[in-house]
Formats: sequence, structure tokens, C-alpha cells
Amino acid sequence: MPAVSTDSLDYKPLDGGWGWVVVFAAHISIGFAYATPKVLAIFFKSIQRDLDASSSDIAWISSIMLAVMYAGGPISSMLVTRFGSRPIVVLGGLMCAVAMVTASFANSIAALYMCIGIIGGFGLAFNLNASVTIISKYFLVRRPLANGLAMAGSPVFLACLAPLNQLLLNNYGWRGSLIIFGGLMLNCCVAGSLMRPVLPGKPPAQMPKKETDSCDRRAQASRCLKGFLDLSHFKDRGFVIYVIGNVFFFFCAYAPILFMSSYAISRGVEEYSAAYLLSIMGFVDMVVRPTTGLVANSKWIRPRVQYLFSFAVLFNGVCHLVCPLMHSYGLLVFYTVMFGVGFGMVFALVFECLMDLMGNQRFPSAVGLFTIIECFPMLLGPPAAGRMVDMYDYRYFYLMCGAVTLTGGVFLFIMNFFNYHMLDKEKKRRASGGGSRGHEIVAEAEVGKELQDAPNPEEEVKPQEQDIPMSEHEKKGNGVSV
Repeated sequence: MPAVSTDSLDYKPLDGGWGWVVVFAAHISIGFAYATPKVLAIFFKSIQRDLDASSSDIAWISSIMLAVMYAGGPISSMLVTRFGSRPIVVLGGLMCAVAMVTASFANSIAALYMCIGIIGGFGLAFNLNASVTIISKYFLVRRPLANGLAMAGSPVFLACLAPLNQLLLNNYGWRGSLIIFGGLMLNCCVAGSLMRPVLPGKPPAQMPKKETDSCDRRAQASRCLKGFLDLSHFKDRGFVIYVIGNVFFFFCAYAPILFMSSYAISRGVEEYSAAYLLSIMGFVDMVVRPTTGLVANSKWIRPRVQYLFSFAVLFNGVCHLVCPLMHSYGLLVFYTVMFGVGFGMVFALVFECLMDLMGNQRFPSAVGLFTIIECFPMLLGPPAAGRMVDMYDYRYFYLMCGAVTLTGGVFLFIMNFFNYHMLDKEKKRRASGGGSRGHEIVAEAEVGKELQDAPNPEEEVKPQEQDIPMSEHEKKGNGVSV
């Protein structure tokens, strides 16, 4: 069958226009979502002294916030499916602001867990999921570039908020700084207001209004049932491969960043010079993410974008393995630059690859299920890394991170090769499935599946008949038979 014609769709992916404003808004929202758990660490020493808490107690604040941000994915996806991205991002910004302001009045570490970790974590989850979802509705051809630009918000905000928080801490203390920081997070509400929903067209003329209303009610019921946790995604071979590989990566994703300055100081590097390593990584990451989006958008890479993601994960593992060999400051800067390249590549592609696998229709529920799975390695990884540092040495910690991440990269390479091979075989089998009658059977099966799934026309984006470099995963996810 030929590619689906966009003439029969309720709307076409804009691939520009107001979509670039949406990318800018997502840049802000995603920037706060990923940077906040990191930059809050600047306040931890002051909080530890005031509340008489241990270092491990304080470290759980960011871990809980990150875990809740990922665990809140299914709830966020369900709300986005029901209400759209705009109100959910606004709600997330309000929750983050309230979390920071109330945390400034906390007198116990448990109160900080509740305010910053749980309330703030859910606010970040709403910001993150809603932002990446609306990009999939506005872009198809230029989607990798749009995702890369939006995900670049993380290093941009990390580079800007870290010195700003230090300045606020020096002038207002950690309590006053949290109030001001909460006010800054209200910018997520402004970003959310810019996320104008894609307006659907009129129902097809050939379908009676009564039948259309009935289909709409069935679609809403189906989405409500599947919106929270759609476990049917585990039947998708590509999704399972993607999740397993990411579990390896996320277990060791943030710990090397948290211990980077301390490791440099242990090597005899001066404190301010050690702190500059994070700034260097942030600036490198800032350039790499949109660049990776451009590369992934090329006609040579787009059909096999999973290989690029596999390479990015593997490259991170190699960087961590060679880190213990970096004895001088110049070599540590080299490691930081390489780590920034690999880290930026992964996070520029992580949601693009999920969209590529699942298609735009299934992406909102898939990203929710994916984030709740990833919350467990995100929660357990940093404490496990800290335990290894206490027991042994920074060298063994980086070797452990390298080995785990490298294993994930090799797994993704091998299994994606297998998955692409199987997709090619399925494509050939459909193309030669019994002549014209085989095509009719395939078409009838696809129509029946679409009616059963009852897709929402406001959410589905299908490829145009123009020459669009789509992968086999996207064709599968969008219901395209070849």
C-alpha cells in the first residue's frame, strides 16, 4: 500500500510556523524539568547545616524529585490525552512554584522530601511529558531537529541557573533563594500558554453524525482505560528493546555528573577549576543536542535512527571507562568534553527514538509507561554510586558506570539489528502476501485494528505523500502498510 495521504486527515503536521514557537516553549519547560534537580544541589550544604541532616539524607532530595518526575509519566500522559498539553504545562509550573515556596518554610528534611521531592517532582513530570508530546503533533519531517532544539533546554538552563542560584544563595540564603527560584519557575506557565493545540478539521462527510458521536464516545472510553498504563506496549518488540537498553543507561546517567567535581578535586585539581568542568560539559551539551537533531533528520540516518541512539549510549560507556586514566586537568577537560558529546546525543534522541518506535498515536501512553519504568534506575543509581565511592574509590565508581552503560549500548546495537531485520522480513511478507487478495486482507486487518484502538484525530499525525524519510518503526506505529 502507498503512504497514507494527508488529504483524508483532519489536520496535517505543520513542520514549522507556530510549531517553532511551541519548540521554544518546550525548550523552557524541558529546561526547568531536567536542570532543577541538579541546580538545587547548590543549596544542599546550607540546608544540611540548618536542619542538622546527613549528606545521604540531603542527597535523597534530588533522587526523589527525579524518580517522581519519571514515575509521574503515566499520570501526565493520561491528563495530556484528556486535556491537551497547554493546561498540563501550566499546572506543572504552578505546582513547581508552590513546591519551592512551601519548601522555604520547611523545618525538617521530611518536609523537603514532600515539597521538593514529591510535589515538585510531579510538577516537573507534567512539564516534561506534555512538552515532548505536543512536539510530536506539530512536527513530522523536521521532528528530530525540533526534539533536539527542545531538549537543548536542559544544558542551557543548567549553565544559567547554576551561577544564578549561587548568587541568590550568597545574598538571600537558601530559604529566600527557594522563594525566588519558585517565582522563576512560573515561566513554565508562560511557556504552557504558548502551546496552542492543533485544531482538528470537520468529521468526514460520509460518516453519519450519530455514528461519529458513537465512535467519539468509544474512543474516549478506550483512551481513559489505556491512558494510565497501557501494558499492551510490552507486546511491541522494539519498545521492549528500547526500555531494557535505557534501564542500563539511566542507572548510571546522572551519577558521573554529580561526582565529577569531587573526582577532579581528589586528583589535585583546584576547587574552582573543578567546578568549571560542569560548565564546560553544559556548553558542549548545549551545542551537541541541536546538532544531533540535524544529523538524525538527514535522509541517511532517519530510517535507522535507533543505531545512532545505540552508538550514543555505547560512547558514554567508553568515556566512563577511560576516565580513571585521566590524571591531569587537561585530560579531565577532554573527558568532560567527550562525556558532554555522548550525554547530549542520548538526550537529543531519547524521545525521538521512542516516537520513531511507537508512532505519534501511541506515543503519549508509551512515554508515560517508559518514564515510570525509568524512575527505578534513576532513584537507585545515585545512592548505589555514592555507596561505591564510600567503600572503594572514584576509579572503581567510573569503571562500574562505564561497564553498565557499555553493556546497554552493545545490547541496543545487537537487538536493534535484529529488530530491523525482522521488520524488513515482515515488510516483504506483507508485500507478497497472496497477491491482491493478500493486500485486501492486510488492509481489512489494519482497518479493524484502527476501529478497535479508536484513535483520537486530534492526536494522530500521519506522514504526507511527499518524500519523507520514515523508518519502518514509524510506518508500523502510524498504521502504514508497505
